[in-house]
This record gives sequence, C-alpha cells and structure tokens, in this order.
Amino acid sequence: MVEKISHIGIAVESLEEQIPYYRDLLGLKFSGTEVVEDQRVKVAFFEVGDTRIELLEATDEESPIAKFIAKKGQGVHHMAYQVDDCQLAINKMDGAGIRLIDTKPRVGAGGHKIAFLHPRSTYGILTEMTEEHE
Repeated sequence: MVEKISHIGIAVESLEEQIPYYRDLLGLKFSGTEVVEDQRVKVAFFEVGDTRIELLEATDEESPIAKFIAKKGQGVHHMAYQVDDCQLAINKMDGAGIRLIDTKPRVGAGGHKIAFLHPRSTYGILTEMTEEHE
C-alpha cells in the first residue's frame, strides 16, 4: 500500500528563521513556499532524494500547528506516506480499527489528496496518507 515516504512535516515558529539552516547549512534543495489556507499553514519545501522535508508555520494562533507548538514546542509534527489511492488507504486503516482524523481525503499542499490518522492509533506518530499523482 505505501509506495514511499512522501515527507516529514516539521512544526516551526518561523520559516524565515529556519529556511537558511535547511537550505544553506544542510544544503537541501529549497523548492519554495505555499500557503494552505484551509489548514492555516505556510509550508516551505525541501528535497532530500525523493523525499521532502516540509517546514510548517502557523498562519494564525488557532491553527493545528500553532496548537502543536504551544503544547510540544517546535519539532517533528508528522510522517507522510505516499499511497496510490488515499481513500482506499484510509478505508483499510478504518477497517483495521485505526482512529481516523479524516474519513475522506482533503486537499493539502501541492494540491495532493491527504488524510491523517490519529497518533493514538499509530503508536504516537501523527500519520498522513498522501496521494501525489503528477
């Protein structure tokens, strides 16, 4: 079902502050930013082989990223796995008793279909299923 690791989402307080670390010091290829209004987040994308690092900055104090940082501080927010069919993947997880955050895919960064699985059912890791057809 999982094709590869799509990306690792990292919650940050400031993209402006952290982009130079990933781009200039680590030497990762920076491929731009995008605001995802629906999720109240601004995302910076970095490429590492065929996987991405996504830095996630809240665009308002009530966003999930702002709440995450307030509770846990900056750091790894979620692991995303690329799947061929997002709806099929979440149906399989639901059928196995995994607690879903999303029962239907929604649109995420890059226009990809995404759905999240609750960390209480995934051994403490907020897990994203993402369908990324070009």
